[in-house]
Amino acid sequence: MEAGLLWFCNWSTLGVCAALKLPQIYAQLTARSARGISLPSLLLELAGFLVFFRYQYYYGNPLLTYLEYPILIAQDIILLLFVFHFNGNMKQALPYAAVFVSSWFILSLQKWIIDLAMNLSTVISVASKFAQLQYLWKVQDSGAVSALTWGLSSYTCATRIITTLMTTNDLTILIRFVVMLALNIWVTITVLRYRKPVTKAE
Repeated sequence: MEAGLLWFCNWSTLGVCAALKLPQIYAQLTARSARGISLPSLLLELAGFLVFFRYQYYYGNPLLTYLEYPILIAQDIILLLFVFHFNGNMKQALPYAAVFVSSWFILSLQKWIIDLAMNLSTVISVASKFAQLQYLWKVQDSGAVSALTWGLSSYTCATRIITTLMTTNDLTILIRFVVMLALNIWVTITVLRYRKPVTKAE
């Protein structure tokens, strides 16, 4: 029973994450706009993903408990490139790329660095969600933001709470997923609240 639940949670999370950002990317391409998407939120989210992935890899945790993170990082990078493109500032992407690549190596230089970064990554991820919420509150228009993407993120956090409890039982990771679940649900509700009805041209 437990093995079956763990298998389902791991593989359903991977399946969902494989397409997690696709609704957001599609919405952005359809609108040909980054309206409603907070750049600081995306950058903070990517930083949180990178730290979490590096932490799991550093400590040799079971691969299936974090295999979705390389996928999420790749999708976030694509999403960021579109945001830069639609905002007309593609040149700004290069410095961010340099910072993220160098961070991968810096994080594992010392154990205390990766531990500190992991503790801070939850704060960073919380800041990411609040940046998106603040932006939505400000413009009161969810624009090209995909509620489906945020809803799926809520699901993956819920499944990762289960897999963490069943495998590593790492309190730091567990707290992160519980907090992220609550905030993802909050963002999803906010996106739906500020969704503007589509008016068809006659």
